[in-house]
Amino acid sequence: MARLLYSLAFYLAQPLVWLRLLLRGRKQPEYRQHVGERYGFYPQQPSGPLLWLHAVSVGETRAAEPLVEALLAAHPRHTLLLTHMTPTGRDTGKMYVDRHPGRVVQAYLPYDLPDAAARFLDRFRPEVGIFMETELWPNVIAAAKARGIPLALVNARLSAKSQRGYRRLRALVAPAFAALDLVAAQTANDAARLQSVGARAPQVTGNLKFDVTPDPAKLAHGANWRAEIGGRPVWLAASTRDGEEAPVLDAFARIAVPNALLILVPRHPQRFAEVAALVESRGLTLKRRSLEEFPDAGTQVWLGDSMGEMASYYAAADLALIGGSLLPFGGQNLIEAAACGCPVIVGPHTFNFAQAADDAVACGAARRIGDAGELADAVAEILARPELRADMREKALAFSRAHQGATARTMARLDRLGGRRPASAK
Repeated sequence: MARLLYSLAFYLAQPLVWLRLLLRGRKQPEYRQHVGERYGFYPQQPSGPLLWLHAVSVGETRAAEPLVEALLAAHPRHTLLLTHMTPTGRDTGKMYVDRHPGRVVQAYLPYDLPDAAARFLDRFRPEVGIFMETELWPNVIAAAKARGIPLALVNARLSAKSQRGYRRLRALVAPAFAALDLVAAQTANDAARLQSVGARAPQVTGNLKFDVTPDPAKLAHGANWRAEIGGRPVWLAASTRDGEEAPVLDAFARIAVPNALLILVPRHPQRFAEVAALVESRGLTLKRRSLEEFPDAGTQVWLGDSMGEMASYYAAADLALIGGSLLPFGGQNLIEAAACGCPVIVGPHTFNFAQAADDAVACGAARRIGDAGELADAVAEILARPELRADMREKALAFSRAHQGATARTMARLDRLGGRRPASAK
């Protein structure tokens, strides 16, 4: 009954969904593309056996990299269907299509409507379905179970805030969680929270993001940037969210470090122009990566308005603030920064990556500040102390190496899934 009411509400909300697509399409025209796929209509179907991996947006798609490679290596006769919900996620996923021609195809996962879910599954007929991190689609899950398709939620995480929300909707979400054949959680705390909302015997396999190896070419590109910048102190505000750029710029104005350069990289591309305007309104000299402008000696802010170059920005920086953590967004991924050997500052809001953030702070790879008001002092101290930066850099690399291995553990669990397992795994 709960799923029936949920479906009815979702159908009735479709005019609002269309309005949202229209409005988002004004800033990102890509939202107006492939609309039929969002309702289960697809132009073609890959031939042969197929595995399905859902990664909703950019973060999940990047985190899936070691799993994508492991699945393709373990099942050489299979095609991998990679689904998303956002244009930026789909654009990020193109790197797998380019890297493995003919073996990876992309599509949008349809909205969680019963008929759309049925069309999607009947069109592609995957042998197994794998969801990344926090995705829960009651109708898609029910339709897959009706067709005997094993399902897994991997790299799974659930914050205390999301746990409270799911508990209020337990009649809807508990059957969906219980229908999953495998729940592979990042941490023991995630596993406990997932079990409390209906997941059956979740297992702790670690965080796949620790197994993502920074692209050596991008690291080298960042090192070249650094060499061209010269001896100027460089700090990076990485993946900032709406409302965070203002306190970052406030802190930049206050730091007592001569000739510092701020690299500012907003998380969402639709905000690039807005952030550029904010920087210029402060009277700061600005260069933009998208215009192929490189910071000269008089540049104060370099706007990283590009996609897929975060490893290069980390390699060019002396220190990085992790966006999403100054305001209550839950924090973005600090693991990539650690893997690049970049010292990190995080704010008080890191519930999306709570264990990773706590562990990084505990081992000295990162420093936590209590609020945005402490940012300027923390940046100034770390930039002024090269020995501290060197120590944090070594601890960041050690922290990254110590937490690897989640891909192998996850693959071992996936290989034991029951039901319609891929032929090459039998």
